[in-house]
Amino acid sequence: MKRIIFINRFFFPDTSATSQLLSDLAFSLAGRGNDVHVITSRQRYEQPDARLPPLETSEGVTVHRVLTTRFGRSATLGRGFDYLSFYASVWRSVLAIAQDGDILVAMTDPPLLCVVAMQAAKRRRFHLVNWLQDLYPEVATELGVPFVRGVTGRGLARLRDRSLQIAAANIAVGDLMADKINARGIPSDRIHVIQNWCDDEEIGAVDAADNPLRREWGLHDRFVIGYSGNLGRAHEFDTVLAAAERLRDDRMVFLFIGGGSKFDELKRHVDSRGLNHLFRFISYQERALLKYSLSVADMHWVSLKPNLEGLIVPSKFYGIAAAGRPIIVIGASDGELARLVRQNDCGFIVAPGDAAALSDVLLRTSSDAEGRAVMGGRARKMLEAHFTRRQALARWRDLLDTIG
Repeated sequence: MKRIIFINRFFFPDTSATSQLLSDLAFSLAGRGNDVHVITSRQRYEQPDARLPPLETSEGVTVHRVLTTRFGRSATLGRGFDYLSFYASVWRSVLAIAQDGDILVAMTDPPLLCVVAMQAAKRRRFHLVNWLQDLYPEVATELGVPFVRGVTGRGLARLRDRSLQIAAANIAVGDLMADKINARGIPSDRIHVIQNWCDDEEIGAVDAADNPLRREWGLHDRFVIGYSGNLGRAHEFDTVLAAAERLRDDRMVFLFIGGGSKFDELKRHVDSRGLNHLFRFISYQERALLKYSLSVADMHWVSLKPNLEGLIVPSKFYGIAAAGRPIIVIGASDGELARLVRQNDCGFIVAPGDAAALSDVLLRTSSDAEGRAVMGGRARKMLEAHFTRRQALARWRDLLDTIG
């Protein structure tokens, strides 16, 4: 029986994106008889002061929660201390728990966790797998994060690449990310693409008339353009804001469900431009409500700054497809998600800053319920053909079976 150890800052019962993905995979592997351990923090993504138990078993997974500082995500310096304390605690925990022959899977929260895992792997003879949700330090460099430029950035990239080179496998969440990893000199036989997923067996299209959240939120008579999940520095909202200002159509509402560093900033812009009647902001919903919250919108938009293509893949894309809704991609026309939308004819692609194009799309689709239903159906078919949770977990199992 293989012993598999995962490392990530968040795990069940936390509901952040990486936590949900890791929880799904860990529980699936444990349910098939693997000895699965997770090393994580005692915090929750939205609750840095949470104090989850240091050791417990959840659905057959042994969960080791290490001590860290608790500054949270509101300040860069405090977040840095949280990262450093997690690195140190993970190092000690891995060396205490891991045994020769184990498989160690390192995610990317916090960034460059793979470097800590690599150093631990050198002290023990176990097999390293890097699960790359994003590519650091490139993401930080593109976002202009202080201290991650020039010599520092290049040095961190070399350390990261060394971890990828010694790993038994590196998991990219998109084809463009795999290309970037390969371009760094990582052998293609150590690069595997396994896209992220959602709970597509639970999430499906819910008609507006049958959706309790649409009634509860007073949206039954509005055309709803949705955004669900994190709104952070990798995403831009200026195009949507400008389109709303051009339209000022009371039949429409831009619904934001989630949070993130740009969430409050968008609220301030909406208020200063007198667009409050067109926008609605709601906090993260419980996972059990996703099938309703994702179906509240008549269509959704996702955004990624073009310079971040291949470094990040917004995983909210899969939940939207599961809900059978058309997808507007605001980003590079040759980006990962834009390619999927174009190939499957399940939405629209809008260049960042082209508010006129976005306004036109919204005006045309707002009065075409039949067309939206057809595109949403294609999105669901795309997901069922290539991106279901069952398919992704099977790919993971098959890969891990080849290691060790």
